[in-house]
Amino acid sequence: MKRILVVGGSRYFGKTLVTRAREAGDEVTVLNRGSGAPPRGVERLVADRDDEEALRTALGSRDFDVVVDQVCYTPLQAAVARRVFAGRTGRYVMTSTMEVYDPATLTAGPVAPGTASVPVAEGSLDPARPALVGAAGCPPGDRPAYVYAEGKRQAEAVFLRDPAFPYVSVRAAHVLGGGAAEFTGRLAHYVERIAAGTPVDVHRAAYATSFIHHQEMAEFLYWATDQTFTGPVNAASHGATDVIALCEAVAAHVGRDPRYRVVGEGAAASPFSFDRAYAMDNGRASALGFGFGRVADWLPGAIAETPRAAG
Repeated sequence: MKRILVVGGSRYFGKTLVTRAREAGDEVTVLNRGSGAPPRGVERLVADRDDEEALRTALGSRDFDVVVDQVCYTPLQAAVARRVFAGRTGRYVMTSTMEVYDPATLTAGPVAPGTASVPVAEGSLDPARPALVGAAGCPPGDRPAYVYAEGKRQAEAVFLRDPAFPYVSVRAAHVLGGGAAEFTGRLAHYVERIAAGTPVDVHRAAYATSFIHHQEMAEFLYWATDQTFTGPVNAASHGATDVIALCEAVAAHVGRDPRYRVVGEGAAASPFSFDRAYAMDNGRASALGFGFGRVADWLPGAIAETPRAAG
């Protein structure tokens, strides 16, 4: 039995992780700002993680075998967590993102077609490198995308720079499945458009990206709590998929051929249509013993359970 704290854990695969750990017989605690009651048998602590004193007060004298941090988005949050959990945990697992590899937020100028066309491995990124500043001191590319990706990169750097505990950053692929629980609505975007005959906005070239099923993501995080490896690790199902293949899978379910509208260079497109490639290499996690599924095997079921597809 492990004593596990999940920071966040109130929705989607974080909630599934909490249930998975509880059912395995672990002693599970959730810490968040009070959103959503945890499953029966799970203790909840309420605090704003940005408030260091409130966080310490909520934790009291508790310590844990593992902390799984689902909601660390900035280096400030990482610095607070590093100070507060030093001496309180034997292992720290941060849920990061594949967006840390996105060439559009790592380069100041236009991204060359085919950039990072080979699936990227963990060692291809140094999260501690200086933050990039584009023209006129502005972030490169799309500002929300840059802020999210750079926040995760710098949060990783805080934990890696001077480790206070054994630390893992799980760089998650795009997570799909779960029907209405998939709160981003990205898969529903495709189901709704294709079912209605509305064109899907795509780039001229279809670059593949990485995906993982929401239950597989929760299982990966739980697996990581029981391991001894440290550092960054990519979490992605086998079989990178591009936007055209995704549309064809949706079309097979809704019974209607997809229509496409090609967007111009630099223009926004539908989710998962990218004008650059940065699919992830999952070789490190596979070599460490995690058995990934295949996107082609679980994607039809994920499409079928979206609210629009079900109706």
